[in-house]
Amino acid sequence: MMRKLAAETFGTFWLVLGGCGSAVLAAGFPELGIGFAGVALAFGLTVLTMAYAVGGISGGHFNPAVTLGLAVAGRHPYGELLPYWVAQLAGGVIAALVLYLIATGNGSSVGGFATNGFGEFSPGKYSMLSALICEVVMTAMFIIIILGATSGRVPAGFAPIAIGLGLTLIHLISIPVTNTSVNPARSTAVALFAESAGALPQLWLFWVAPLAGAALGAVLYNALLDVE
Repeated sequence: MMRKLAAETFGTFWLVLGGCGSAVLAAGFPELGIGFAGVALAFGLTVLTMAYAVGGISGGHFNPAVTLGLAVAGRHPYGELLPYWVAQLAGGVIAALVLYLIATGNGSSVGGFATNGFGEFSPGKYSMLSALICEVVMTAMFIIIILGATSGRVPAGFAPIAIGLGLTLIHLISIPVTNTSVNPARSTAVALFAESAGALPQLWLFWVAPLAGAALGAVLYNALLDVE
């Protein structure tokens, strides 16, 4: 069990450091910034690389919503839900601390620090309802992609590619709406260090919506798509 939790900690650490780090350090760099597309790709690459690196140990969740979705789908024991969540949150917070220390190294403030938000704290000023719908639907689709890509009907070894590209696409769609969460650990970690006034007060949505979406995706997959 300790190896599983260590794998989840390292995996979530890399997801937050790589994904949020690209947003904080590289997205808006004058003239050379990677923009939304670069950040989306960075998040996908973090999941793809760590799924290959440690997925064989823990299943490669790196996300409380994914762990819940897999449990609802009958692919993961409920008894490991809380320990996985603790490990994922620990990895995310450690990564956010490392990123904070790097980002403040030139004397600048961290500002929003890649936090998620709605209303005035949404990149595109989208409403709470838009954010809620977006996060529920995107997380549901992410779980469906994960369950399908890891099913016995798919050639073994290719699942991380589909999952990583799926997360990339999710970010391409939803960064303008919420800055893309679909992952409560990612949202919580950066919210603890952000200077945005909405980071912590709006954090509830980025727990409720991804968890609800994950459960919905698992139920839909098992009811309509699972033929095993």
